[in-house]
Amino acid sequence: MDDIRGTAIGTAPVPLSVLDLVTVGVGRTASDALRTSVDISRLAESRGFHRHWVAEHHSMPGVASSSPAVILAHLAAHTQRIRLGSGGVMLPNHAPLVIAEQFGTLEALAPGRVDLGLGRAPGTDGATAAALRRTERLNEGADDFPQQLAELTRFLDDDFPDGHPYARIHAVPGPVQGPSARPPIWLLGSSGFSARLAGVLGLPFAFAHHFSAQNTVPALDLYRESFRPSAVLDTPYALIGVSALASDDEKEARRQVLTGALSMVRLRTGRPGLIPTPDEAAAYEFSPMEREFVDSWLVNVIHGTPDAVRTGLDDLQKRTGADELMITTNAHGADARLRSYELIADAYDLPRGVQADRRKFSPSGV
Repeated sequence: MDDIRGTAIGTAPVPLSVLDLVTVGVGRTASDALRTSVDISRLAESRGFHRHWVAEHHSMPGVASSSPAVILAHLAAHTQRIRLGSGGVMLPNHAPLVIAEQFGTLEALAPGRVDLGLGRAPGTDGATAAALRRTERLNEGADDFPQQLAELTRFLDDDFPDGHPYARIHAVPGPVQGPSARPPIWLLGSSGFSARLAGVLGLPFAFAHHFSAQNTVPALDLYRESFRPSAVLDTPYALIGVSALASDDEKEARRQVLTGALSMVRLRTGRPGLIPTPDEAAAYEFSPMEREFVDSWLVNVIHGTPDAVRTGLDDLQKRTGADELMITTNAHGADARLRSYELIADAYDLPRGVQADRRKFSPSGV
C-alpha cells in the first residue's frame, strides 16, 4: 500500500500533489506547454510533492494533454522519484489491452513510480468522443465501465481464467515476462458512480472537486460508506483535485485566475480556445449570465497570497477529510504557474532539494 498512500511533509496536513492539464496560452505553443510540465514536475519533485498527474482531454486548443502515456514517459525521463500518473485515462475511449500495454511500458520505464487513474467520461464533447470510439453509442461505453475495468485488471495481472477468449493474450511489458509490479489503479469521478465502485472494489479514489465542488462531500461519504477492504487497501484513501493559485500579490492572483475562468466560459459556450492573457481576461466584457458563471466558478478556486491559499487548502481538507490534495494551477503563462507551486511549497515549509525528510502520514477521518 506504500505505492498508494502518500506522506505529508513540512506543515502540510496531508500529502500535496500536482494535477497538470498542460495548458497552452495565447502566443505559446504545445511545445512550450510540455516544457512547462517538465519544469513543474522537477519543481514538484524537488519540493516534496507526492505525485504529478496529467489528465486526458481532447479537441481543446488550450489543453495539450490528449496523450497522457506519452507525456508521462517524457516526464519520467526528466525526474527520478516523484510518482507520475494519469488523472486520468478515460477508459471507454480505449481498448483495455492498449492501456495495459501503455502503462506496463511506463512501469518498465519508471519502476514503482506509476499510477493508473481511470475515468469513465469521454474527456471531451460528444462528437469528439464518437470519433475517438468509432461509435455513436456513447452511453454504452460509460455503462460498460465496470466490465472494461475488470478486463483491464485481468490484462495487468495476466490472470484470465482458462477457457477465456483472452487467456492466451498477454499485455507486454507485463507479468508474462517474469515477476513484476504493476501500476496501482485509481478510480476518478465527479459524481457518485465511481465513488461507490471504488469503495466496493477497495480501490483508492480521486474526486474532481475543482469542477464538481458541490458533489465532493457526498461522493467522499459514499466512497467511505461503500468501502470494503481489499488486497490493495485496508482502509479508504481519497484525494481531491483542487484549483489553487498563489501569488505574491492578491490582485495579481485574481488577474491570473480570471484567465482560467474566461477559458471555462468559452468552453461552456462552445468557443474553446487558447488560455487568454491576463490583460485579455481583464478587458473582456462578461454578460450578466457569464459574470454569474465566473463568480460561481471562482468561489471554488483558492487564490490569493500564500497565507490565504494555505488557509483555504487547510479549511478544504478539514471539511472534506481528504487524504491528499492534488493542486491544479491554471494560468496563462509558465511563470505564474511555477511561482504558485513554489509559494505553496514555501507556505507549508516544504524542504528544498531532493533529499526532503518525510514523516509518515496516517490518514484521518476514515
